[in-house]
Amino acid sequence: MGSKKKEVKKAKEAIRLRLKPLAGTTKETPIKDGNWSYYLDYYKDGVREYEFLKLYLIPEITAEDKQKNVNTKSLAEKIQTKRLNEFNHMEHGFSISKDRSAVKVIDYIKSLAEKKRIKTGFGRSTTAMSYLTLAKHIEVYSGRNTTFKQIDKKYCNGFIDYMNTAQKKDGVPLYHNTQVAYISFFIATLNTAIADEIITINPFDQIKPENKPKKQQNEIIYLTIEEIKILENTQGISPYIKQAFLFSCYTGLRFSDIKDLTWGMIQKDNNGEILIKYRVKKTDKPEELPMPQKAVKLLPDKGTAKDTDKIFSLPSNMYANLQLKAWAEVAGIKKHLTFHVARHTYATILLSLGASMEVISKNLAHSDLKITQVHYAAIQNKQQRAAVNLFDKLDGLTEKIE
Repeated sequence: MGSKKKEVKKAKEAIRLRLKPLAGTTKETPIKDGNWSYYLDYYKDGVREYEFLKLYLIPEITAEDKQKNVNTKSLAEKIQTKRLNEFNHMEHGFSISKDRSAVKVIDYIKSLAEKKRIKTGFGRSTTAMSYLTLAKHIEVYSGRNTTFKQIDKKYCNGFIDYMNTAQKKDGVPLYHNTQVAYISFFIATLNTAIADEIITINPFDQIKPENKPKKQQNEIIYLTIEEIKILENTQGISPYIKQAFLFSCYTGLRFSDIKDLTWGMIQKDNNGEILIKYRVKKTDKPEELPMPQKAVKLLPDKGTAKDTDKIFSLPSNMYANLQLKAWAEVAGIKKHLTFHVARHTYATILLSLGASMEVISKNLAHSDLKITQVHYAAIQNKQQRAAVNLFDKLDGLTEKIE
């Protein structure tokens, strides 16, 4: 009997019934407000997959609406039970194989991408797109049916060599940092596979650090105060994108965090100072960020918006950056404008105003002070040199004193 109970428990863990918010709905929205959809989350041949049941919850305005949601949940649970029975009888090949390393790498990577898409409410996920592109590179390098069993040190070294010659769709070679990024995604994939007990070691760990490609530190692009003023007075771009970009210049928030910013995140502290209380999308950590008046003035009119409503209506990061590029050309600014430039601008302005690296790191929500130091060391050194050069102006002053 004890053995039988243990098997049932494993089956329940293998297939979970979950809810996801539909477009325009956040994870904080109460279930009774509707706009949620049921789906099953399970492992198939060691790879995470999702089955969307097309069963939806509706707003519970009347008692009849509430009963409909009860019936919908009951139907979803019956489907889950049916899938659990299929799992137990292996009717659809659901199995936890003794040799999980036979799992296909590309299928596994696609499951990770789908997981990222679900986490973003099925919106456009940059991380998901990166995983899918990695899958395409692996298919070119070693074929569609590559399994984890084939991934060893030799394979990983070969993949590094392949990335050195990899190209974009238009035949243009990948930038060095792009190559490093895809290798990093591959390393992360293997680490996740270890957590999922598909493999036991990451072959990349067997490669000496000096033989792994390193990310090159590109020159930091940022705007001066004068350039910001020029952009403030230049039209030819969506008002929301313009406001959001300038808002980033004065807060340092990433595009992803600005896009998810809701009115309820704008709060006042005990001293009446306005701040942003948010959860960083990249790290999923809660943060508090003081807001200067420059940023407060850029907030659109709240009107009748709820605390759960988003402040800025933004497109994808890719489309927004295309708009910024055109905006810079109209403004006569000869810099490659992206949303990340606004973040660099924020940090650089703080540096020029005398803020410490520790404060800047905290405001940027960096996980490690070293990240901030590496990014802005060159700018800080330049400012230090300019400060030291002020001594050269003392010669004339010394002569007058004497």
